[in-house]
Amino acid sequence: MPFVRVSYLESQYTEKELPVISQSIMSALIEHFNVPENDYFQVFHAHKKSEFYYSKDYLNVSRTDQLLIIQITLGSGRSRDQKRSFYKRLAELLSSQCKIREEDVFVVLIETELEDWTFGKGLAQMIL
Repeated sequence: MPFVRVSYLESQYTEKELPVISQSIMSALIEHFNVPENDYFQVFHAHKKSEFYYSKDYLNVSRTDQLLIIQITLGSGRSRDQKRSFYKRLAELLSSQCKIREEDVFVVLIETELEDWTFGKGLAQMIL
């Protein structure tokens, strides 16, 4: 049940690149978090330079304007090892499939509980 938001500077990625980025994220979610293939909800946000701020070198990671900020809201319960392997695999996929530097892959996971979701019809489908 992940919901993915991807933010980036406009003009950094093309309409042809965004679906590849999307599929790379989904592949890593399926592989490391056992997400069903049809549990696919992602939105992409292009930002003007005046709307997108980041540290170029926080924690000794050298970032460029190709930075992708990937926020994933998902159910709780993944182990630290699963998260570490997910982060690594996602960076590898984006690097190999999309030519994005691993340093430009910024990910934050936001964990929620089953009752925090509705997938439509005003129902909490995960706790019925």
